Amino acid sequence: MRHASGPNSMKTGTLPTRASMATGQLVLDKIDYDERATMRAWESFLSDEPTSARDPVHVRSLIHDSWYRSATGGINAQGIEAPLSSDRDEIEYLTRANAELLSAARRSFASLGQLLEGTGAMLVLADSDGVLIDAIGDKKTLHDGMDIHLGIGGKWNEDAVGTNGIGTALWTGEPIFVHAAEHFCAGIKSWTCAGAPIRDPLDGKIIGVVDLSGYSPIFRPHNTALVAATARQIEKALAEQQQEQRTRLLEAFISSAPSYRRKDGLVIVDHRGRAIFCNNVPNGDTTEMTDGPMEPGRGRWLMNLPASGSDTDLANALPAHLRSCHVTPLKLDGDLRGAALVFPSVPAVSSTTVTGRQVNKHLQTAAAMIVGESEKLLAAVDVATRVAGSNGVTSLLIEGETGVGKELFARLVHAGSRRTENDPFIAVNCGAITKELFGSELFGHVAGAFTGASRDGKPGIFELANGGVLSLDEIGELPLEIQPFLLRVLEERLVHRIGDSRGRPVDVRLVASTNRDLKQEVAAGRFRSDLYYRIGAVSIHVPALRDRGDDVLLLLEHFNRRIATQTGNDPLAFSNDALDAVLAYRWPGNVRELKNLVERLHILARGGTIGLQDLPEEISAGNRNSMAMHSDHPTTMLEAPVCSFEDAERQAIKNALAAESGNLSKVALRLGISRPTLYRKLGQYGIRRGFL
Repeated sequence: MRHASGPNSMKTGTLPTRASMATGQLVLDKIDYDERATMRAWESFLSDEPTSARDPVHVRSLIHDSWYRSATGGINAQGIEAPLSSDRDEIEYLTRANAELLSAARRSFASLGQLLEGTGAMLVLADSDGVLIDAIGDKKTLHDGMDIHLGIGGKWNEDAVGTNGIGTALWTGEPIFVHAAEHFCAGIKSWTCAGAPIRDPLDGKIIGVVDLSGYSPIFRPHNTALVAATARQIEKALAEQQQEQRTRLLEAFISSAPSYRRKDGLVIVDHRGRAIFCNNVPNGDTTEMTDGPMEPGRGRWLMNLPASGSDTDLANALPAHLRSCHVTPLKLDGDLRGAALVFPSVPAVSSTTVTGRQVNKHLQTAAAMIVGESEKLLAAVDVATRVAGSNGVTSLLIEGETGVGKELFARLVHAGSRRTENDPFIAVNCGAITKELFGSELFGHVAGAFTGASRDGKPGIFELANGGVLSLDEIGELPLEIQPFLLRVLEERLVHRIGDSRGRPVDVRLVASTNRDLKQEVAAGRFRSDLYYRIGAVSIHVPALRDRGDDVLLLLEHFNRRIATQTGNDPLAFSNDALDAVLAYRWPGNVRELKNLVERLHILARGGTIGLQDLPEEISAGNRNSMAMHSDHPTTMLEAPVCSFEDAERQAIKNALAAESGNLSKVALRLGISRPTLYRKLGQYGIRRGFL
């Protein structure tokens, strides 16, 4: 027989002799086990390069795969013990970190501990890293277990000690047993062990392992079933603990916010930042609101709770996409045990329109594409939704600066107007059509109507949009001589191709948009007043991004996540200084400029966190100038009683809170600061805010 000469080489007959080894054959849970054959397979495995995926005879595939992981992971096959930490501080930390798991296991361990005395078996509890945090059972076995560091502080994952009941159960996520020679390390081959993973009832993650161990003669086929049943009992106890904590946190929230409105969204997170209660909040990454007891977001990780539990630290710990919510620390028995995130209710597309007609899914999807919560934006969305649901409005004018997202509103009207899946949406930029081709593009032409005309004739965009929506962007660019013909089509619902006297009926809803002030254009004689009043009977003004307050942060997070998903990267994080600068910037290019910025940062950022120095000069300079102005140029002093700056600032915040009924977005706008800065000030001055 060949033997390797590396650290994983092992000669026959070098097993520890502290206990008699089982010989011959045992039936292990319907699997034949041959001690000598398994030993020969192990020696043969070590003598060759562990590259073959073929399972040796007499060795289960589960064991062979674990041997392979152990060998390629650098585990010493001659090892006689697991790593052990005897540092008191580290053991104390482990105990605190796993307090819930230890508490849940206490009842099961207490009942089984008395039964194991004299059986030669011990029951151990390990955390998610395979480190033992509790052990009970036969006293002699507990004593002997310390020879291989099978005691509190011993590390038994596969990366530390190779194939064994604890580590391999962690790896596979299933109840398993590892018997005698099936262990990878020689010093453990006189032992048998059966381990079962323990999963967190909230999110299903493995948080520990319960394991029954002893010398090999204690093996019984039902050992695996015993530890699996014990693991289930511990999981049941964990679920009861979590339900009790959930109830207590809800009670703590109710007592701290008695005026919380039922329509507001609410998420309660536990001390690990996981959602344990959700009501009327977005489901996952969508904007669809969900009510009822199903709680689709429950168990989802949302944030890291800071140790201090102060309002300021909690606000800073919130991810950017959650900074529009109110956050309140929740303490139990004086310790921070969770937090409440309240999302103030905002008008949204309801399940029915004002006419009572059921809103289709296309309308809800289109509305979800318009990201923002500012009053001006929501008012514009409401008008567009009403127009979409009305059969009497045949034209709509959308006004707003370049880049505000006017086409999204046109698509919203189209989505709400659709009667079939094939209803067309035709979008044309009037600024991109030459003056000579306007008539042909809008109304079409017959064969030979003019030089260069199509031989077969051509329908215009009105005919192409028949039965759907025609979006004319930048309608202010429409030549004055073409405007009467457009007005005629809108009035008669007939289109005449150039060179044709026959009228063709069209059923088209016109959505016109412009970045100009059409009233001024009418006054200057560049736009017909009759056409203006025809298309502007119902109008929508889409607000500029600088007038939308914290919508900047919502859009920043929206584009950040969308681009990260498209590129397969993690979303970027933004420092508070960077967020302050983004909020303070005027955004002349509006939403389009913000989207381009996020795309640029995803390409050029050197790290995962964006600071002030990573932003373009025109954005970062404004924030620096603002800070310099506040620090270098004292304002004119009012003739009022002298008080400290802190007193004046505290009073100004209180006045703004009262004036805006506790709406932090409006308070921040009124004070001219960002929401993160407002959160810091609230914590600094100890100002409590209710949910009004």
